[in-house]
Amino acid sequence: MKKKFAVGIRYRLFLAFLVAACCVIVSMFVVTKMSFERGVFRYVHEVEKERLEELAHTLEQLYADKGQWGFLDEAPTTWMELVAGSKPVRPLRPLHDQRHQRDGKGLKEGQVGALSLEPPPPPLPKGEQLFELRVLLFDADRNLLYGPTLPWQKPPYFVPLKSGEQKIGQLGLIPPRILVDVRIQQFVREQHQALIVIALCIAAGAALLSIPLAGRMVRRITALAAATNVLASGRYDIRVPADATDELGQLARDFNRLAQTLESNEQLRRRWVADISHELRTPLAVLRGEVEAVQDGVRQLTPQTMDALHVEILHLGRLIDDLYELALADIGAMTYRKEELDLGALAAQTVLSYREQFEAQGLALEFAGPDQPVLLFADPKRLRQLLTNLLQNSLRYTDPGGRLEVRLTETADQARLCFCDSAPGVPTASLERLFERLYRVEGSRSRAHGGAGLGLALCKSIVEAHNGAVVAAHSSLGGLEITITLPLNG
Repeated sequence: MKKKFAVGIRYRLFLAFLVAACCVIVSMFVVTKMSFERGVFRYVHEVEKERLEELAHTLEQLYADKGQWGFLDEAPTTWMELVAGSKPVRPLRPLHDQRHQRDGKGLKEGQVGALSLEPPPPPLPKGEQLFELRVLLFDADRNLLYGPTLPWQKPPYFVPLKSGEQKIGQLGLIPPRILVDVRIQQFVREQHQALIVIALCIAAGAALLSIPLAGRMVRRITALAAATNVLASGRYDIRVPADATDELGQLARDFNRLAQTLESNEQLRRRWVADISHELRTPLAVLRGEVEAVQDGVRQLTPQTMDALHVEILHLGRLIDDLYELALADIGAMTYRKEELDLGALAAQTVLSYREQFEAQGLALEFAGPDQPVLLFADPKRLRQLLTNLLQNSLRYTDPGGRLEVRLTETADQARLCFCDSAPGVPTASLERLFERLYRVEGSRSRAHGGAGLGLALCKSIVEAHNGAVVAAHSSLGGLEITITLPLNG
């Protein structure tokens, strides 16, 4: 089986640059050539126009002296000598002897092309494009005296002939179809050759410039491809230079952001696994120690021992439940059954159920809400779970003798629930990380209080599922203030 020949991107870019440059060069060459030729024809036309006007002035003077056009018949070469002027008269092939019999059939105004019904003659030979053979002379009655007969290759240009105020005829000139002057032809050829040389030089320069340009672009693409392979192998610390301001530079910056995000996620994953393992190991170690102590006879199986084992089992069960809830939130499988409810009544009822626990810890618990119902579209079970986690958080970490104030307010389209407790507070640097999973301001103290750092992360997931926002800040009471904003329409 034959192996396909693959053209690399470097050669494709080189060919693309070269083809584009060649197209531009060819277009410029064609346009310049056409513009130059038109300019040469305009120049020839202006020169011949001036020459025709000089001839008209000479004919007007001769007609004033002779009083008629018959003086042109005195010698066969008189007309050609006048047309040639100072130039030597060349032997020319006569066009009907360059003189036409006056048969009374003049060319009337507007009927210049109506004298002959014969088909147009073939193009004139190059010699018959000379100025002398394209000059026309008409008398006052529009009878053609000298010059080629109809039809003409192009409409002639006419100059009126006058003797005083009397119109004595017209002098015409048929525009040339080709250039016949040897010097002008040589000049045009030299300019065309110069244009070709310039075009070839530009094409060669474009090809030489395309090679390093394509190579530079390919090097950047190759570097990105190599970095992508390294990133795919699991090395998330790879970075590529991103100093350029073009699209490749933006792609390099996006790649670096992707690598940084993957690196951060990998670090979080490893920390997440390590923290979960540690959190699960702690209650299991306590349970194992208690059971082994009973088995070895070190400790008696008393109701107190059973209560301690039960507490550790409950702690382990809460941790597993929180992990399960967060896993459901991550995959979008956490169910929400929203309905219209009174947030004020729900919050008051939940706060009331925790009042005895707060009083047992020596903490004051207060709730303040509006008199009218605060109606919103939400899941009552998840909101109760949210309130419970926040109340347990304050109950667990607030110093004895402190207090917790729960305030509910309502605006035009939002409900705001604020949990404000007393000392201890949270460092400013830790406020933004409170809702991260397994994050604790002080790990030892949190573990001593039974916290695993999952409650606030679960609260954030519930709030965001209701299109709300949760923010942590310093409390005016010296502790932590958590503000939850929920839209009334869910």
